[in-house]
This record gives sequence, structure tokens and C-alpha cells, in this order.
Amino acid sequence: MSQEDIDASKAPLIEHLIELRQRLMWSIAAIIVMFIVCFIFANDIFNILIVPYERAAGATRSIELIYTAPQEYFFTQLKLALFGALFLAFPVVASQIYMFVAPGLYKEERGAFLPFLVATPILFLIGACLVYFLVMPMAMSFFLSMEQEGGAGQAAISLLPRVSEYLGLIMILIFAFGLVFQLPVVLTLLGRAGIVGSQTLKQKRKYAVVAAFVAAAVLTPPDPISQIGLALPTLLLYEVSIISVRLVERKRAQKEAEEAA
Repeated sequence: MSQEDIDASKAPLIEHLIELRQRLMWSIAAIIVMFIVCFIFANDIFNILIVPYERAAGATRSIELIYTAPQEYFFTQLKLALFGALFLAFPVVASQIYMFVAPGLYKEERGAFLPFLVATPILFLIGACLVYFLVMPMAMSFFLSMEQEGGAGQAAISLLPRVSEYLGLIMILIFAFGLVFQLPVVLTLLGRAGIVGSQTLKQKRKYAVVAAFVAAAVLTPPDPISQIGLALPTLLLYEVSIISVRLVERKRAQKEAEEAA
């Protein structure tokens, strides 16, 4: 390679780095703006997240959470604001990723890549809704069932969670379910790339069952409700992924047949 070729390659590289910096700045700016908004409404967001606890406890019981350090609730609000900012700013971040990558893709590849960017936050939202409306109330009901009324020969045992611990529990569950619900997107992308096939996924189904329960045990708190609640949707999503990969393979075979004809 001559010096002229090296000099000619510098300009596109610098242009790509400048564009990358611009996309990163827009993404960081979106996260900062959403962080400020979420921090302003942190109390309201936290009260919304307490609803599953209230549903589990029932209408007759008043909910009380505590914090044991002066700075604990403040840092809880910061964590909550960051969590909300990352979720709300994802459309902006995803659009910046797409605009950076799209010029280097063919028209057909751009059309195939865009639906996955749209499906990712939708699937994450579905997983979060499953936690909010089903898994978290069931888990809190399980924890509340361990309470004990005081009496003759019995100590009074009641649940009085800290704000940081409750937020950590629901955030872990939302993150775990949102991450697992990306399984169809990941496996379909791998299927489009030819890395995995539907027959391979079928043959590895028994290993997927074990992996689903192991992942549920690692990603969720050590209670059976949360673990079963994550493992069962994971297995269902695995079956959906097999169907999705099979459709990709049929479409690829049809296109190859048309080109051969």
C-alpha cells in the first residue's frame, strides 16, 4: 500500500469518528435530559412502583417503607432516575445507532435491521409489564405470607422493607425479564446470519430448559415465584424463537430458489 492510499483512507476514518462522536453526544444528552426529568418525578415513579406491593397486601393494610440511613432515599432516587432515563432514552439511542450504521448497509439490510430496533424496547416493555402486573404481586404475596402475628408464645413478625431494598428487588426483576424477552431478537438475528438454525434449536431444547431455570435462579431473588415466573416465559420465548428462525430459513430458501430460477 502506497503513502497516497494511506492518506486517502484517513479522511473517511476521521469522518466516521466525527460522526460517532456526534451520535454519542446526542445519546448522552438524551440520557441526561431524561435523568433530570425522572429525578424531578422520582417520588411519583417510586409510588407507582409500590402498586404491586399494595395489590399484594390488600386494600385494608397500609403500606410503610423505611430508610435507615440519611442518604439512603436520596441515592435510591438517583438509581431510580438513572434506570428510568436509560429506558426512556432508548429510542433516541437506538435511532442514533441506526443512523450511524445504516449508511454502511444495503437497502435490504437496512430494512431487516430496523424492525429489530423497534422490537427490542417493545419486548422489554412486555417483560416489565409482566413483572409489574403478575410476578411482583405474586412474589410480595409470598413474602407477606411469612409474617406472624404476636400472641402467647409467639413473637410478632412483620414485613417492613427498606426503600432501597424494594427498589432493588423490582429493578432486578424488570431488568431480568426485559433481558430474557430479547431472546427472540437475538436468536432471529443469529438465524439471519446463518449461525444457528431451527433444527439445531430443536435438538438443544432439553439444554435450553436447564439453562432457563439456571438463568432464572441467577437473575432473580431466591424465591420460587420469581424463578418459575421467569423460567416459564423463557421457555415460551425459546419456542417462539424456533418459529421465527424457521420463517427466516424459509424466506432465505425461497429467495435462493427464485435467484436460481
